[in-house]
Amino acid sequence: MKTKSLIFLAIIALVGFSFTADVIDDIAASIRSGNPKNISKFFIDNIDFKVLDQEDIYSKQQAEMILKDFFTKHPVKAYTVAHKSTPKNGSQYVIGTLETTDGKYRTYFLIKTAGTQTLIHQFKIETENE
Repeated sequence: MKTKSLIFLAIIALVGFSFTADVIDDIAASIRSGNPKNISKFFIDNIDFKVLDQEDIYSKQQAEMILKDFFTKHPVKAYTVAHKSTPKNGSQYVIGTLETTDGKYRTYFLIKTAGTQTLIHQFKIETENE
């Protein structure tokens, strides 16, 4: 009986990790396509948000508008995930490189899973030298 419980817990952990990986892939694909609407669907209602020199706690809608403005001014050429942390206590961070028509930027986002929802709690786009 104890073995069955351990196997069940292992399966639950793997499913949770798989779901988080899918969310990260979806977010990365949305960044790659420069689609602020698809990215913002993963934002919590009030997100710790920074795009270049605009940094504050913004509503989901405000953050989406700032991203839309950024992608309009800096069309995306490519996006790659450079590093993903190991999921810990329901949270994980991802660092990536965003290549646009006018240069490269470092991205960072922190996701947290609560129940069945995995949402972005912090999102940043910075110049590479910050």
